Amino acid sequence: MTTPDPQQLLAQLRRPGLPPVERWNPPLSGAMDLRIARDGSWWHAGRRIEREALVRLFASILRCDEDGAHYLVTPVEKWRIEVDDAPFVAVLMHVEGSGREQRLRFVTNLGDEVQAGAAHPLGVEYRGDEPAPYVHVRGRLRALLARAVFVELAAHAEPGEVDGRAVFGVWSDGAYFVLGPAD
Repeated sequence: MTTPDPQQLLAQLRRPGLPPVERWNPPLSGAMDLRIARDGSWWHAGRRIEREALVRLFASILRCDEDGAHYLVTPVEKWRIEVDDAPFVAVLMHVEGSGREQRLRFVTNLGDEVQAGAAHPLGVEYRGDEPAPYVHVRGRLRALLARAVFVELAAHAEPGEVDGRAVFGVWSDGAYFVLGPAD
């Protein structure tokens, strides 16, 4: 295996957009003492990373593989990290239109913007009675909706029926997403 030129790698990372981490397949380098907490904060060796530019750089090379584990990936290294829940938190929601014409756009704690729809589905998992709402960001990465964002989202819910069950859900970009049962 040839080692890429460091200048080429830096140039690729500086380009607008995200690096093509899905095309990089280096062998596992090991586990890194890096953790993303449920609130979206990043921690290294037990200390919070305060430099947002560093967190954004790490987030740009973050990937979740088929095994469900999260990795920081470069063309030559792959480091497993811990993620408590989802690597991002949706902290803002913008609503355009209403009903079937409604479009919901979410902004994460690290500035990613996604419009909920077929390419970026919304979903709610229930842990007991506690809802855990998510929106797909990229690859296998998703964002947990902050509680205030979920409350705002629920205010836009409409009754519907899925598989003969009465549900509440929201429309976005022509797709209906179930938030929970009507009862």
